Amino acid sequence: MRNMKFAKRIGAVVLAVCMVLSCAGCGGSSNKGASEETTEVTTEGGNSKILVAAAASLQATFDNELIPLFEKENPEIAVEGTYASSGDLQHQIESGLDADVFFSAATSNMDTLAEEKLIDEDTVVDLLKNDVVLITPKDSKLGIKSFKDITKADTIAIGDPESVPAGKYAKEILTNLGVYNEVEKKASLGASVTEVLSWVAEGSADAGIVYATDAQTENTNGDDKEVEVVATAEDSMMQTQVVYPVGVVSDSTHKDEAKAFEDFLQTDEAKVILEKAGFTINK
Repeated sequence: MRNMKFAKRIGAVVLAVCMVLSCAGCGGSSNKGASEETTEVTTEGGNSKILVAAAASLQATFDNELIPLFEKENPEIAVEGTYASSGDLQHQIESGLDADVFFSAATSNMDTLAEEKLIDEDTVVDLLKNDVVLITPKDSKLGIKSFKDITKADTIAIGDPESVPAGKYAKEILTNLGVYNEVEKKASLGASVTEVLSWVAEGSADAGIVYATDAQTENTNGDDKEVEVVATAEDSMMQTQVVYPVGVVSDSTHKDEAKAFEDFLQTDEAKVILEKAGFTINK
């Protein structure tokens, strides 16, 4: 009898332990399911993020004003900008850059990507115009007052004509004036128009050719490095106008958000900011 009672007690204990373990297992499964469900909701609630590949001459206006304003009005969309020469950005997109919007400083780069089906051609808008200007350091004593006078400079900065639209325009202007061969011997070729601007502003170059908007930005950024615009290229000096097209990248995984940003750039409030920066709205 004593052995039978002992066996019953042992059996009861074992049964109780099994029940406790079973309940604990059920509770663990329930918590795990709740955790996974919460994670899914959090992920779905995250912001969309788009990458805008824009010409270097747009960086200050985009980073300081346009992108913050767009994100304020569209808090569900985050915008990141990447800036370089339009030629470099074209090659990056051709090489698989995960960009959603391309804003070029030349129609040729946009046209090439459209021909390659890398830009949604239906979204392309020729939005802006810019002027090409000749600049010198603010305290220059060389007497440079025109594009022909650029030969007075010992050191000259222009964008690389092979990849920088501003450099292509510079070469075109100087070739039409018959001085490019002389300038080429003295020229340092910048990887972007902002690099050219920096060289002149810091005095590393006696003269340079940039966009009017770049010169304006340099003279209003609050530092003590300023440049002087000594000449603006006339239409007769160039075969092509400086037009900035914008479009949505064909492989964008956020096309609605990309189009929303492009549409924002065409609003009156965005145009006011762009005009304040020195751009002309293309009619």
